Formats: sequence, C-alpha cells, structure tokens
Amino acid sequence: MTTLEHGYDTRSRILEAARQLFAERGYAATSLADIASAVGLTKTAVAYHFHPKDRLAAELIAPAAEDIVALFETGFDGEHAFVEALVTFTVRHRAIVRLILEDISGADDAPPGSPGEVIRAFRDAIYTRLASPDADPGRRVRTWALLGALQGVVVKTIDLPEEVVREHLLTAASALYGPST
Repeated sequence: MTTLEHGYDTRSRILEAARQLFAERGYAATSLADIASAVGLTKTAVAYHFHPKDRLAAELIAPAAEDIVALFETGFDGEHAFVEALVTFTVRHRAIVRLILEDISGADDAPPGSPGEVIRAFRDAIYTRLASPDADPGRRVRTWALLGALQGVVVKTIDLPEEVVREHLLTAASALYGPST
C-alpha cells in the first residue's frame, strides 16, 4: 500500500468512526479523542486529517448535500414519487440528518449566511414542494406532520435497520398523502 493509499484509508476510517459516533452521541458530545480511540489512532493523528472538528462534519455532510440538490432538480411524476424519494433520502442519510437537526438548532431564527439559514431554506423548499404557501389547512397540517415525522423518526431510530425505518416511514407518508400509484 502506498503512502497516499494509506492516508486515504486512514481518512476513510476516521470519517466512518465519526459518522457512527455522531449518530450515536451527537456532534457536540463527540470529541476528536473519542474518534481517535474508535479508530485506534492518537488525537493528533485525527487532527492532522481533520482540524478543526467542523471539517469532519462538513465532509460527512457533503454527499447528503449533493443528494438533496439532486432531489430538488429531479422532475417527479407526482407528489407520491417525491415523498418516496424524500423518505429514501432522509433514511439513507439519517446519521447526517441527525447531526444537522440535533446540533444546529434555531433554524427559524438563524441569521443570514449561517448553517441554520441553509437548513431553513431546504426545509421551506420541501414544504413548498408538498404544499403551496396558500395551501388549505388540512394540506398544511399533513405536510408539517410529514416533515416532523421525518425529523423525529430519523433521530430516534438510528439503531434500527435502514430498510425497516424506510418501510414504516413510507407507510406513514401514505397515510398522510394517500397510497402511491
């Protein structure tokens, strides 16, 4: 194994350990020392690859960010297809969704240019895709119920298999929006 390959392998191991620890404990409760211990390295070695810790979070979030952009750019054949894709995205990236939702709070009051503002913009874009700003009260309630379910479920079921969470979230989404066709 070349030095370059070894460095990439080390980075990959660090990222995977960070993903797991952030999912289990949350971002704020996970230190570089915790990640180093999980990988069998020193804190200094982890910091060499990812310092400050925010660089770890940014690198973990990047693939989910790419997928959410692709989700919005895709033309879906009806709202059920969009809801199914949204559920699939949320479950696939639930460790990252948990990281974002638990450790970056206050999106509604977030100042311009902050991570909270970005989160609010995505949340509002999803809401608008499912319910127009002038939607009737029933539609508004169903849309916020779906968004709340996605948020709560992915945070509180990180220990369950992905396929189980996805199946039950799709069932809940069908109850809110009717069966997919």
